[in-house]
Amino acid sequence: MKKLIFLFALLFTLSLSDVSMAQCSMCRQVAASSIQTGQKTGVGLNKGILFLMSIPYLLGGTAAFMYWKYKRKPDTSVTE
Repeated sequence: MKKLIFLFALLFTLSLSDVSMAQCSMCRQVAASSIQTGQKTGVGLNKGILFLMSIPYLLGGTAAFMYWKYKRKPDTSVTE
């Protein structure tokens, strides 16, 4: 139990560091320059990240649904 608490505390501490807030170099540069110029590029950047992140989940969900539907069909190949 002590190991689990230590691991949780370690992961929580690491999540607060600047390393976990890093983006790719191009995204970081765009975000930094938009803050300096007063533009609101961060909103578009976040929407783009969410859009790109949703595609694998949609593909995986579709594949899982099709597999579930396929496995749910009754076996009609049984002959007597």
